[in-house]
Amino acid sequence: MPLAALLAVLLAAFTHASWNLVAKTASRSTHFVWLYSMASLVLWTGPVLWILARTPWPSGPQPWIALAATALLHLAYSLSLQAGYRAGDLSLVYPIARGTGPLLSFAGAAWLLGERPGWIPLLGVLLVVGGIALVADLTKPRTHSPRAGILWGLVTGTCVAAYTLNDGWAVKYLALSPIVVDYSGNLFRALVLAPRALSNPTPLRQEIREFGRQALVVGALGPLGYILVLWAMTIAPISHVAPARELATLVGTWFGSRLLKEQAGWSRITGALCIVLGVICLAAANSG
Repeated sequence: MPLAALLAVLLAAFTHASWNLVAKTASRSTHFVWLYSMASLVLWTGPVLWILARTPWPSGPQPWIALAATALLHLAYSLSLQAGYRAGDLSLVYPIARGTGPLLSFAGAAWLLGERPGWIPLLGVLLVVGGIALVADLTKPRTHSPRAGILWGLVTGTCVAAYTLNDGWAVKYLALSPIVVDYSGNLFRALVLAPRALSNPTPLRQEIREFGRQALVVGALGPLGYILVLWAMTIAPISHVAPARELATLVGTWFGSRLLKEQAGWSRITGALCIVLGVICLAAANSG
């Protein structure tokens, strides 16, 4: 993986873990997905209009198909992620979602998009996914039933894999702007969820007062992190970028230890090391 792509993914990992931490604190909000989608539109409409005015639009129906797919997939992703945060812990839902996504997207990029990774990136994927399982302590029994959180984490991870492949195809093979691809998902979410959010304005105003700041943070950091990932996909194989994104889990572990005062036992330390080694494998695979 080129150094520029790796640096972009590292920054994206930090922003992704950060906005997920913020989103977890707003899990009580009924309309939080709509709130941060609206915040994204406010913050990113200017750059999108500038890009559309200066960039020629690709011909044919494929760009529209890609944007329609990303709109639907990101809507499903956002709703399932927030449902997961209402049902389970951040340390349960987040690693499962992030671990399922790279495994499926790696396989999809290898077999659907024609990328042929060797044994080194394959080893990297196994290390990353195994490290995520250790970081999340998924092998340990829990005091309460995590079934709902696990289910939503798996659904979210499947959405991650699907939109990673679709959006990677859009920016890498159709030459669509990463900013436009991300913006289309936010626009569709805002339009679809608006009727329900606006149908009862009094509770909505209360949520804006209570969760408005969190929505602004997610509305800014969510697109920024994903745009960096999409840009990395334009200069590196999708099957390398997708698993490397899971450095966000390492950042989340640090957040849990330092900010939430969680104990970092041997399994989390070992898992973090596995993730780092896996990313090194992915980065080295394309350097020779």
